[in-house]
Amino acid sequence: MAQLWGGRFTKETDQLVYNFNASITFDRKFYRQDIEGSMAHVTMLARQGILTDKERDEILACLKGILADVESGTLKITEEYEDIHSFVEATLIDRIGDTGKKLHTGRSRNDQVALDMRLYTRKEVLAVDELLKELLHTLLNIMEEHVDTYMPGFTHLQKAQPVTLAHHVGAYFEMFKRDRQRLSDIYHRMNYCPLGAGALAGTTYPLDREYTARLLGFYGPTLNSMDSVSDRDYLIEFLSALSTIMMHLSRFCEEIIIWNSNEYRFVEIDDGYSTGSSIMPQKKNPDIAELIRGKTGRVYGALMSLLTIMKGIPLAYNKDMQEDKELTFDAMDTVKGCIALFNGMISTMKFRKDVMEASAKKGFANATDAADYLVNHGVPFRDAHSIVGRLVLYCIDRDKALDDMTLEEYQAVCPVFEQDIYEAISLKTCVKKRTTLGAPGQEAMERVIREERDYLERYKSIS
Repeated sequence: MAQLWGGRFTKETDQLVYNFNASITFDRKFYRQDIEGSMAHVTMLARQGILTDKERDEILACLKGILADVESGTLKITEEYEDIHSFVEATLIDRIGDTGKKLHTGRSRNDQVALDMRLYTRKEVLAVDELLKELLHTLLNIMEEHVDTYMPGFTHLQKAQPVTLAHHVGAYFEMFKRDRQRLSDIYHRMNYCPLGAGALAGTTYPLDREYTARLLGFYGPTLNSMDSVSDRDYLIEFLSALSTIMMHLSRFCEEIIIWNSNEYRFVEIDDGYSTGSSIMPQKKNPDIAELIRGKTGRVYGALMSLLTIMKGIPLAYNKDMQEDKELTFDAMDTVKGCIALFNGMISTMKFRKDVMEASAKKGFANATDAADYLVNHGVPFRDAHSIVGRLVLYCIDRDKALDDMTLEEYQAVCPVFEQDIYEAISLKTCVKKRTTLGAPGQEAMERVIREERDYLERYKSIS
């Protein structure tokens, strides 16, 4: 068992205890971050005169070699090591001898793992942001293509008023745009370097923490060594943002599942994103949408787990914090996979414009506009509401839409109706009249699309 702390102990750790304590099975994931952090650390040590330039160059060359060998597969990260830090340092010492023992001068595994996790999380924040940006491009393309694709808007899962597919998809564009903004906030808040905090109280060596921070792309060093090694707020924030992303994906997936049903038939999911049944040959199941909906609970679980882990931990570092990694890594990978698959599914999905429009007509989505017609002809709104309610009941009894009624049928209920009622309640008119910013009318929608396109051009990545 390769350990870096054996001097204090007089006998070997029990194997079960060692296995329970070890983290190499999962923290091997940030071998690159550990090596890059060590390279910055040793560069700073030499700059401060704590190491010689010769020692620095020898260590740096060996660390680069270790990184290359791990990535080529010629060097395996095995479970004989307690953690990734032990693996890197032991391999370094094995290759260059006593000089390698100087790498750990002025640091602890506490600030080392804090750095590794922060570097890895920062990379993941950027990766998720890039996937969301690609998804937003897909959504915007759908919006541009379907400005005049009419469909029912819903409240309480009941048809309410006519909208367009562009308008409906635009609601999700806003959600995922906010998700990107949250990621940007997290990135800027977390981008400070904990290296140099030591175990919890800094070090007596004359470290230049500002220099190390610059080498690693941070805005600067963290300002309290105890907080530096015990802070997991940025992970909680990231898991919260990931949970919100999954909630948005799940809501959209729920609608796609409904739209894909035989009763709705609004969409046809591409064969590449569907599966069949082992017994029912007619089935085409929206499994990807259902799995994304299901995996949302998995990401929520990671957030709740970390909140629970952190709630009772006193300052500074405690071993409980090792539990932050597996669940966070899983959540990161889950969300990235879900965004990528969702983007592929929706970009290949076919929208049934004719079925959507027929559904909007069938569900009395234009009833509010019929009431507005009466109001514009001098009928008090409350009376107009009641009159159109009677019209809807009349149509339900006869299985017809408001558009299908004759003028005589209209006038039998209220003589105010004239021939222009048909134009007033057409889906095109109902949508077109809604011109306020944020509404589904074509003029308003095209303005929003221009603004969203400009947003994607300006906000290409977190910086």
